[in-house]
Amino acid sequence: MSQLQERRIGLSARLGAGVALAALLAGCSGAGGAGSSGADDEINVLMVNNPQMVELQKLTADHFTKDTGIKVHFTVLPENDVRDKITQDFSNQAGQYDVATISNFEVPFYAKNGWLHPLDTYSAEDKAFDQKDILEPLQESLTAEDGKLYAEPFYGESSFLMYRKDVFAEKNLKMPEKPTWQQVADLAAATDGARKGMKGICLRGLPGWGEVIAPLTTVVNTMGGTWFDKDWNAKLDTPEFKKAVEFYVDLVRKHGEAGAPQAGYAECLNNMTQGKSAMWYDATAGAGSLEASGSPVKGKIGYVAAPVEKTDSSGWLYTWAWGMQKASKKTDSAWKFISWASGKEYENLVGRTVGWSDVPAGKRASTYANQDYLKEASAFASVTRQAISSANPRDPGTQPRPTVGIQFVDIPEFTDLGTKVSQEISSAIAGRQSVSSALKNAQALAEKVGKEQK
Repeated sequence: MSQLQERRIGLSARLGAGVALAALLAGCSGAGGAGSSGADDEINVLMVNNPQMVELQKLTADHFTKDTGIKVHFTVLPENDVRDKITQDFSNQAGQYDVATISNFEVPFYAKNGWLHPLDTYSAEDKAFDQKDILEPLQESLTAEDGKLYAEPFYGESSFLMYRKDVFAEKNLKMPEKPTWQQVADLAAATDGARKGMKGICLRGLPGWGEVIAPLTTVVNTMGGTWFDKDWNAKLDTPEFKKAVEFYVDLVRKHGEAGAPQAGYAECLNNMTQGKSAMWYDATAGAGSLEASGSPVKGKIGYVAAPVEKTDSSGWLYTWAWGMQKASKKTDSAWKFISWASGKEYENLVGRTVGWSDVPAGKRASTYANQDYLKEASAFASVTRQAISSANPRDPGTQPRPTVGIQFVDIPEFTDLGTKVSQEISSAIAGRQSVSSALKNAQALAEKVGKEQK
């Protein structure tokens, strides 16, 4: 058995049976086009069904294919399903898909396992792509330990606090430019019930390592906690971690949205758009929807930095990016698609044809010098760029970490660990158990992962 086969089998076992089953179900869905071994003027792209990607799918034939002659077969799936299918195809190096949407979470271990094609040579030779224009934190997050670049960002995001300026004015409240979490809690209490059916804040409570765990971990970081210390000792039962979780659970239970244990990003976006929340702490990507043409709260929202306590900043860092499968036989065509989808001209295309608030931003310095974009995104553009620029995946808290990651721990096992811990936290938000009980169970889960890493 080769080392690569051993790594594949090891990863498969760590990801668990749930991933394999979901991948199998996704594989049986009938999605997908011609195999990677087909004609050179055709490629297969597997991507998440986020609005920006769906828009790209609509624009591809009339622009990319028309200009290059390269036909793109898209497979578009929900986030959990697409992650499972990508893991299945890339870990086996099946080569069915030439390009897939991966994130800065997957890049380090996908690259280490030899599943991705390095993009350094392509980006260096493609002067029009302008690699230096990509924001440095995103470049770093998509660069593996060997120093090679393995993905190009489609859009980047951090996190910040969004609030209703009009409601704050009516209540004679002032939002600090750099609020603390205690200030946020006080403001949530003051705005709870300010309008009929309005709660003070919306915070994710939905189980999932990419749902409740994302914002919660930024609170843990800034309050002095960490999932693991530098030696992989689990730290979920420490006073700092407990303080952060108790604060989060207490805040969302007292002043958060109705049905919080089932509320994720989409539900909080809905609540904010419909006037059901006075504040929302979440991804910077949400601002585009809030300020979009036709949004009932357009022009009513203010944006400030992610709340802090012991750290200077606490925003997360995340990017959906394009990775090229190592097994692809059509690397030149795959790069042409990646360079188009992550390029300046694509942003301009979206701005002209769809609207500047829909531009997949957060990845290029030139975006924040584009006057057309800034005119429509003036409410949140500078705060977004500052949040991304100040994100520090290698040192996001107050103590050394064993690996990179702000809102996640960058190991394959975190998909399972984070999901299981999230179920415990969500149960506490629902009032079915105490935070102490939730963290006792979570600590036991984390200790097992820590021992494996040692």
